[in-house]
Amino acid sequence: MAGVREGQGQLVFGLDIGTRSIVGTVGYLSNGKFHVMAQRAKEHETRAMLDGQIHDIGKVGETILQVKELLEEDLNRKLTEVCIAAAGRVLRTVTSHTEQAFEEDHVVSEEDIYALSTLGVEQAYEEFQKDNDTEMKFYCVGYTPMRYYMNGYQIGNLEGHKVKNMAVDLIATFLPDDVVDGLYKAVEIAGLHVANLTLEPIAAIQVAIPEKFRMLNMALVDVGAGTSDISITKDGTITAYGMIPVAGDSLTDIIVQHCLVDFDTAERIKRQAGVRDTVEYEDIMGLPQVISAEEVQNLLADHVQEMAEQVATCIRELNGEKSVSAVFVVGGGGMIPGYTERLAKELGIVKERVAIRGQEVMQSIEFEVENPRRDSMMVTPIGICLSYYEQSNNFIFVDLNGKRIKLYDNGKLSVADAAVQSEISNEELFPRRGQALNFTVNGKSRIVRGLQGEAAVIRVNGETADIYTQIHNGDHIEVEPSSAGEAAYLELGRLPELNQSLHIVVNGTGIELPKTAFVNGKMESEFYRIRENDDIRVKNYCSVSEIAAFLDVPLGGNILVNDTPAKPDTKVYENFSLNWDTNAEISYAELEEETEEDAEKRRIAKEEAALKAAEEEVRQAAEKLARKLAAETGMPLEKKEPQKSEAQQITEDVPVQLVVIVNGYPVTLSGKSSYVFVDVFSFIDFDLKASNGRAIVTLLNGRNAEYMEPLADGDVIEIYWKE
Repeated sequence: MAGVREGQGQLVFGLDIGTRSIVGTVGYLSNGKFHVMAQRAKEHETRAMLDGQIHDIGKVGETILQVKELLEEDLNRKLTEVCIAAAGRVLRTVTSHTEQAFEEDHVVSEEDIYALSTLGVEQAYEEFQKDNDTEMKFYCVGYTPMRYYMNGYQIGNLEGHKVKNMAVDLIATFLPDDVVDGLYKAVEIAGLHVANLTLEPIAAIQVAIPEKFRMLNMALVDVGAGTSDISITKDGTITAYGMIPVAGDSLTDIIVQHCLVDFDTAERIKRQAGVRDTVEYEDIMGLPQVISAEEVQNLLADHVQEMAEQVATCIRELNGEKSVSAVFVVGGGGMIPGYTERLAKELGIVKERVAIRGQEVMQSIEFEVENPRRDSMMVTPIGICLSYYEQSNNFIFVDLNGKRIKLYDNGKLSVADAAVQSEISNEELFPRRGQALNFTVNGKSRIVRGLQGEAAVIRVNGETADIYTQIHNGDHIEVEPSSAGEAAYLELGRLPELNQSLHIVVNGTGIELPKTAFVNGKMESEFYRIRENDDIRVKNYCSVSEIAAFLDVPLGGNILVNDTPAKPDTKVYENFSLNWDTNAEISYAELEEETEEDAEKRRIAKEEAALKAAEEEVRQAAEKLARKLAAETGMPLEKKEPQKSEAQQITEDVPVQLVVIVNGYPVTLSGKSSYVFVDVFSFIDFDLKASNGRAIVTLLNGRNAEYMEPLADGDVIEIYWKE
């Protein structure tokens, strides 16, 4: 070209680095239209790229240099900066569902929504790291909230609503570092500096799907040489990315095998078959050949059908297992005859709603070059240029707590983005509560939350900042993690149950009595500090004697509770009436409740009486059994004892102690000169009346015992109910 006109605006150089070719476009934006000043394309001389991935950086760099020099010749000026795009095929996306609950109704603010999304990105990154089966370093290059939920129901905008629970479904996108480094090194070989990096699906949408259509649920399919990249739009944004490893090159490979030609010749046959009736070529043997366009289409038909099926399946998966309203197809691979019709059929939509986007979407593009290309091959290169004006996307480096962090710059990076990339958790950014206090009141669980701590202290380049502060290349960020608040603290007297008085009527006068509480069985004052897992019981009554003591008056006789004769230990509950005659003496029946010592003595005496009765019952049963055995066997009931000496008889009259093992524990028998098995029941706590229809098992040294059998020191005894 003759040169660049003055006043045309800043020139933007966009470069689409594809698997088969590299396309360069230079232009400028003026009055809402993009003016293309130059465009050049060059195919790779070798297969230096496969499936969108650079395999030979040097070869790709040389091809970029050739395209750059051709454009510089056209423009009559040097090009130093370039805008590029990373292929959608190298992206990894993770969809996460994140919830946040509140103790009570909470009015959602913009900050709450941002914090929820940040938590969702952090969760998505953790899930991605678990599923990442490579050692490559990935960066989060962006995220899109897809759905918000309020108390379990989907809602368009959470802000301003009262909620107890809010949630978000979002899609986070990750890009591998190796792919970015390969692109950067290739353009550096050509003497270029990356001014902007975007994603190919985003670049293609800039041209293929105008902003006014992005509210619709649509799909964009970029059919390249190595892969078919898919993106879904809805509600004005891209909601999902996908890729299948089937595209134009796989069709070319079929022609290679069928026609016995090299890859470049097969590529020419594929392209010319779309515009000619016949194609002439020379096979590897040097023999001239002719193939019809119809034969090429029939040869590729099955594979084109398979491509359409795979793309349709991927679209449904990305779109929540349902079809989309329409599909726009870009890229050279999508121009193969019959592809759009098959894709429409697989998606179940009319064929007119699956269309190749080319010249018809170039209405806002002004071409100031001779014989410009206006087909779908130019959609992505022009979109890369347009992306420069909407966002300055690049990788930047910042310093966070002395650590160098690499970030994908989407034009709105904040401290929170750097914190996520540096793996600083959400808890370390936002205030944390102190340890909660758990206890029970009258058998019901209760919890007191700890106090809220301080938020993280953040500085950017020495200035006070927060998680929303925008950051730029070279910034120095300091983050002092948030602190946890004090642990929960509560005194017994602050329990609501103890703030309520006990109202009763005493001798016709209403009085209010304070309630008392027992902690772990012990009465405590109102100043007692509740501890973790305390069992608190609040008394909802007072005894008659306690009421008299509280009133500091003498307790008279003829005690009545609700007009019923009562005693000093009778319990008086809420709204009960209590009366006594202050002039009458307390009768014996009205004496104060027995002391703990008296109650213990009474309990022991009762147990001893029950044990003696049981012992007698056992003895009678043993004698009955012995008589029965004697009758059945003919053996005498009484065993003949050997003649004892006088010394032996004297010794037997002296009480001795005997230690036996009963159910695993040593038991000392005392008070007698000798002991039989049944004596053990006098020294152990075993309720003989708790049979409930069960038989008793008695073992002595591992065998069935006889009740009247003598015991020796060290004998091992087992007594239990048979289940």
